[in-house]
Amino acid sequence: MTKRSVIKFGGTSVGDFPKIKNIAKYLANRANNGEELVVVVSAMGKTTDELLKNVDLLSKEPDQHDLALLLTTGEQQTISYLAIALKELDVKAKAMTGFQAGIKTKGHYMKSKILEVDNEAFKKAFCSNKVVVVAGFQGMNADGELTTLGRGGSDTTAVAIASSLETSCEIYTDVAGVYGTDPRIYPAKRIDVVSFEEMMEMSALGAGVLETRSVEIAKNYHVPIYLGQTLSDERGTWIMPQKDILEKKAVTGVALDKDMHYVTFSYPENDATLLKQLFILLEKEEINIDMISQIVNEDGLQLSFTMKDTDTVELKHIFDTLHKEFTELNYVVKSDYVKVSVIGSGMRDMSGVASKVFMTLLENDIEFYQVTTSEISISYVVDQTNGVLAVEKLCEAFGL
Repeated sequence: MTKRSVIKFGGTSVGDFPKIKNIAKYLANRANNGEELVVVVSAMGKTTDELLKNVDLLSKEPDQHDLALLLTTGEQQTISYLAIALKELDVKAKAMTGFQAGIKTKGHYMKSKILEVDNEAFKKAFCSNKVVVVAGFQGMNADGELTTLGRGGSDTTAVAIASSLETSCEIYTDVAGVYGTDPRIYPAKRIDVVSFEEMMEMSALGAGVLETRSVEIAKNYHVPIYLGQTLSDERGTWIMPQKDILEKKAVTGVALDKDMHYVTFSYPENDATLLKQLFILLEKEEINIDMISQIVNEDGLQLSFTMKDTDTVELKHIFDTLHKEFTELNYVVKSDYVKVSVIGSGMRDMSGVASKVFMTLLENDIEFYQVTTSEISISYVVDQTNGVLAVEKLCEAFGL
């Protein structure tokens, strides 16, 4: 039976035409050795950022449908270029947009979720092709409209396709696997194997290596992920079920989330209706919030939480809606904080991790303003100026 593989290349990997040509040669070699390949690609380099800058020249609050339609063009350029490069090497290849590849989505235009992947398109394409090049980050909703999958959506595309085809997923980027922390901050060791749970926590808490939803799909559908450096012989990292990993470390990694805002809503009364409407609107706008804290005293109600800095437009919509009924409602968004998180599945069975983190921050005069925990993680909000220092000291403390 012919081996079928799903491979994903990130934006930096396809950032220019020499890189695309080199990737085409690599894929041609694998295809000529008998593999059938589904190759998911992102937009080239900073293409998406450039498109968003162009939009800023026209509108500060563009229609989300129009914006999604525009952003899908970035990946469509890449699939066309790569398919052309492959055909120059006499490799039979077919380029497909997300909707042509049967990726069905639901939800918000700009951050849809994958409903299902209809793999009939791949079966048909492989009748006459060795490589199918798919645009990541996009799909089509039930109304036949193009949607995007949000930040890191190409990872999600690749893993969803791998689950549909019942195979593993290889993701290649500009780093050689998963490290104990961002190697640009601290020279942490590369991790050979990490569990789905730990990777989900690391991604959700700002590690930035993989998109959280992609790891969640992998966990739910038992899709092993290999993360490696593009066109490198250096060994990467396997992400797989916890049961397949023999050695559990108390702390696997330290994550720094710089792309967050710290939001505080305040109202002079303790009004349950306000809270209910707030959370209904947060769900409607598909804003994920974290580190929630609530204070009720003689000054009224105060609710604080952290959120991604990409959701500020939607947050303003929520506030404007609530303010019509709750005229004394105020909110403040602070961007001078970061979130530092310690992650490790061994925390379940090993005591002393929380106290060690606490003492490390205190001994280095790093103030923290909010703390939240899960079974395998502890997160702190600290001043932006102390973020890197906190990561360095925690990595030293846990030998990462």
